[in-house]
Amino acid sequence: MTTDLTAPVNSPAPEADWDRRLAGAFAVLLGRPLEEYDPKAVYAARVSGNLMDESGFERDAAWVHPAALRGERPVAADLYLFDEAERTPDFDASRSLFEFRPSDAPRADLPEGFAAAVEAACFTRALVRGADLGALAERYGVDLASPALAGAWSVHFARLVCDGTLLDALRAALGTGRTPEELTPFSAEPEEDWEEALAAIPHPGLRAHLGFFCTDGDEGLMPLAQDATAYGLEDEGCEAVAGWEDGHGQLDITVVRLSDLVAGPRR
Repeated sequence: MTTDLTAPVNSPAPEADWDRRLAGAFAVLLGRPLEEYDPKAVYAARVSGNLMDESGFERDAAWVHPAALRGERPVAADLYLFDEAERTPDFDASRSLFEFRPSDAPRADLPEGFAAAVEAACFTRALVRGADLGALAERYGVDLASPALAGAWSVHFARLVCDGTLLDALRAALGTGRTPEELTPFSAEPEEDWEEALAAIPHPGLRAHLGFFCTDGDEGLMPLAQDATAYGLEDEGCEAVAGWEDGHGQLDITVVRLSDLVAGPRR
């Protein structure tokens, strides 16, 4: 099944039609239609790189606010992932993965049983889903934002807000938004090898936006092709779908198909 990319550029673009156009354009970057991927799987977009580490954002107390861990509000990052972008990203703490090591916070006076309960909730190597960590913190009355616990946790898999579908994970990773008006008029030029493929995208704004992710990594991002990884979660059944990085080690964005074990209960 292929996606028709030939609809008139200036025709009305209601949400369903725009989603169709996005799916077709994303297929250009992936080299295959989205329909060929497992529609029942859960997909996530992860952000990492020096930008996250050097800013201290992966340890920001906003991640462990009870409402954020319950999934009731996003973690708003005061970071611009892309040059020329006007919007900052929103992350989902409840569906992100945390590394929790209470031994790294010796001053913390944790309630009896809490550390063992978190360890039991970890699906591998001290990694726990944010929703599970938050539920245990509330049950035991633990304030994860306490300075005494500052060294006990960090975000391992910072997951952008999305609904778990491949289309929405790509939309989050590539920052296209949900309407044509949310596209960014990036000025970065794609590599020559990508120009012919991108020419199949009829909407000029969408073509320019996605061209930012097809550069040599100097001014925009470059595709990782087969080098994208699931950040150590391969042994848990996860698989990288696609990834992009800049050429300076500052930013890495990857779309990952999550296993049921890592994704956890569906909402």
